[in-house]
Amino acid sequence: MAQEQAQARSRATNKIALASLSAMVAETTTFPIDITKTRLQLHAAAHPVSAFQVATDILRKQGVTGLYKGLSPALLRHLFYTPIRTVGYEQLRHAFISHDNHSLSLPSKALIGGISGVIAQVVASPADLVKVRMQADGRMVSQGLEPRYAGSLDALTKIINAEGYKGLWRGVFPNIQRAFLVNMGELACYDHAKHFVIHNQIASDNIYAHTLASMMSGLTATTISCPADVVKTRMMNQVVNEDGSYKYRNSYDCLIKTVRFEGLRALWKGFFPTWARLGPWQFVFWVSYEKFRLIAGLPSF
Repeated sequence: MAQEQAQARSRATNKIALASLSAMVAETTTFPIDITKTRLQLHAAAHPVSAFQVATDILRKQGVTGLYKGLSPALLRHLFYTPIRTVGYEQLRHAFISHDNHSLSLPSKALIGGISGVIAQVVASPADLVKVRMQADGRMVSQGLEPRYAGSLDALTKIINAEGYKGLWRGVFPNIQRAFLVNMGELACYDHAKHFVIHNQIASDNIYAHTLASMMSGLTATTISCPADVVKTRMMNQVVNEDGSYKYRNSYDCLIKTVRFEGLRALWKGFFPTWARLGPWQFVFWVSYEKFRLIAGLPSF
């Protein structure tokens, strides 16, 4: 009994380490697309621009390093976020499967995927906040303005001093709404799509199945979560005004004002760069994660 528990803990530890490693590889690879998406979402309707224009502007004014502004807090975030959601999903999936029921329905997978994402996002929200603020800082620099923060640690310190420790969880509610939707689409769809591909003998449990499943989950997650992502980005980037007020009172107020002043389409701002990022991100992550698990002697996700 004790030996079985020790083996279970060892497997869980290995899964956490491999998920973190795979996520950091995927994040570093796709981060330029993420910063382009974030800048695009912060643009008002009065100055419409394309993702290509945003990326070109960053390169011209800040160089290649400008495309990696905010990478360090993004990597820190994935040390917590990705292992919690992926390993948490597996644990919940295992708990819901009985001996005579070897698979779950798609709605059940979506529910446990969403729950796993919410738990992970609450833990990782401060790092996500710092990442968004630093990405927005890069846009200020491109406009000839002084950046608010000198680096990740400086951003963390200034946010705590100006907004208190609660400020580190600013935007946490739109953030967890987004996390629920993203992981509902991402984890559940990847899991379901991979087993569909394998069960129907479209491909065996290899890189082809993982690629097809990651493409399906990326498109699903982007479509479902993009409106919440826009709201989350704007909520997290706003700072207190001189009179102590904020532009948006809450995520609902942000949603209403965005639609009222910019139209319904504004909720899908950054859709293509988001999709362009999620597709490669999921491909790199899932292929790496599945391969690392195979090397470590762990079963397929």
